[in-house]
Amino acid sequence: MEIANTVDASRITLSELMLPSHSNFSGKIHGGYLLKLMDQIAFACASKYSGCYCVTASVDTVDFLNPVDVGELVTLKASVNYVGKTSMVVGIRVTSEHIQTGVKKHCNSSYFTMVAKDEFGNNVNVPKLIISNMEEVRRFYDSINRIENKKRTKEIENNFDHKSKEALENLKKYNVVISDKIF
Repeated sequence: MEIANTVDASRITLSELMLPSHSNFSGKIHGGYLLKLMDQIAFACASKYSGCYCVTASVDTVDFLNPVDVGELVTLKASVNYVGKTSMVVGIRVTSEHIQTGVKKHCNSSYFTMVAKDEFGNNVNVPKLIISNMEEVRRFYDSINRIENKKRTKEIENNFDHKSKEALENLKKYNVVISDKIF
């Protein structure tokens, strides 16, 4: 019998009040603190889904869209969007809410690739994903596209000759000064 799990079985929500100890000098919450919370919820989501200990393999694009202030309630929502053989892509949405006014802001969204491990640290297979609606289909395909784009970018990077005369000349159109020592 094949093991499979639903997206709903992976859903996790985490809310935390932002304290002065989480802030930088301008009174905004440190991006690193938010990343820590995102990593924690990605771990919880992937572990809940797979039934295994999971580790973070990569984090795709974290754009901080709106700052978070001290005293706001931050809510992170996570679910598994894609599964491979041993890996899962966890989608995370972060919002903040001003407790007195009820105004909510979308702070960021990100995608964490998590890998399931056994007690010896070996990769283990994860359950197949049961997709139940068109939104889950869209998220699965979006994950496939991000994975394929990442592979293409890596291939281009591996084949690019940054030492070529053409590559060095191309740098002149950017905000850089090329030292004579390079040539």
